[in-house]
Amino acid sequence: MATQPPHRVPGPLAPQHYVPPSARDLRTHAVQRLQAGLFGLSAIVLIVGLANIIKDRARLAEEGLRPTSTASAEASPSANDPLADIGVVPSALPNDAAEPARPGTPSN
Repeated sequence: MATQPPHRVPGPLAPQHYVPPSARDLRTHAVQRLQAGLFGLSAIVLIVGLANIIKDRARLAEEGLRPTSTASAEASPSANDPLADIGVVPSALPNDAAEPARPGTPSN
């Protein structure tokens, strides 16, 4: 065994000519390309769906942490105008405590 040299595989003695693929080979390659394309398309749809789910969950979690602004706006309408609160500018809301104009005096 160790005294015998390894057998050599002879190379082709004549040039190899082009053999067109058979119908079975063509169909096999077409099915393989179709499977790869469908796999890629389904992977993209899966990734987009998961990203949408993550985005929706993050939005819902963020809405749960944020206080509702409608309840605070109804409770104190002057909270929207801090300059009017400290007296720098007149308030945009009508003041109920203001004196109505007297009927005999001009209103300006």
